[in-house]
Amino acid sequence: MKKRIAIIMGGYSSEYKISLKSGNVVYRYLDHDKFDLYRIHIFKDKWVYVDDLEKEHTVDRHDFSIVLRGTKISFDCVFNAIHGSPGEDGLMQSYFELLEVPQTSCGFYQAALTFNKRDLLSVLRPYGIKSAPSYYLNKGDEINEDAIIENVKLPCFVKANKSGSSYGITKVYKKEELKKAIEVAYKEDDEIIIEGFLDGIEVSVGVIKYKGKIKVLPITEIVTENDFFDYEAKYEGKSREITPARISQKQEDNVIGVAKKMYALLKMKGFTRSEFIFLGNEPYLLEMNTTPGLTTESILPQQAQKAGISLNELFENAINEVLP
Repeated sequence: MKKRIAIIMGGYSSEYKISLKSGNVVYRYLDHDKFDLYRIHIFKDKWVYVDDLEKEHTVDRHDFSIVLRGTKISFDCVFNAIHGSPGEDGLMQSYFELLEVPQTSCGFYQAALTFNKRDLLSVLRPYGIKSAPSYYLNKGDEINEDAIIENVKLPCFVKANKSGSSYGITKVYKKEELKKAIEVAYKEDDEIIIEGFLDGIEVSVGVIKYKGKIKVLPITEIVTENDFFDYEAKYEGKSREITPARISQKQEDNVIGVAKKMYALLKMKGFTRSEFIFLGNEPYLLEMNTTPGLTTESILPQQAQKAGISLNELFENAINEVLP
């Protein structure tokens, strides 16, 4: 009997459109002969199953089920394709854990931790994971520009602490630009992280659990036409993503070691994609994503294909890893 798989997509954040694209790619590439697949849209105002005729059917949130033609349907597994809240911050993970429904992304603690850039860097620092100098602000805090610049220097990046796809991020060159950048970040989150600029090669490193083992995928070098790898660079063709990255063997060995160490330390499962910048041979961590983009143009699927793993294999393996 075919397993019933719910592919959740959408979400509550600015990333919902990207998530819908990711979820539909998963739906398209998973084998419909092996699985019964259901596209579930998760929004603040509705949770619905969207059938092939684009008709919506309400999801019962008490047990995550739907009713079709008078028959109640529950799911054997959930494929999580939600970027941002509630799919990447631990909320959906907690919900499915309470319902005892397997889901493809990491656990609720790991999701909440990695979604909070400040907390992630703080947890990993004692293990020797390097990161840029930083300064933290919460909404309502006094903005002391001199103290910020003394800590992180200029230029610097002002970022929303809990946001993805480079929403709420500004590169600041002058003291007088700081307050405007902070306002932009506060539109995405009430917590901010301000980081010093690291001038080096930027790479993206995908790590997955594949056939029961931690696997680091071929590394991608990010070369952007813009000032940094912002939303436009990520999604509107203003960057080149070069896989494998043009880095030395020493750099490659170091970043693979760090990425694998992080995955194991945090007791991860599913997909992760982490961004680093090299200073010399040393990789400095920027962030870790636990529900990375899964469109055909996204970095992690490109990396998987370079490793000889098709999109069908990538997505099916994620399900097989969590099914009992």
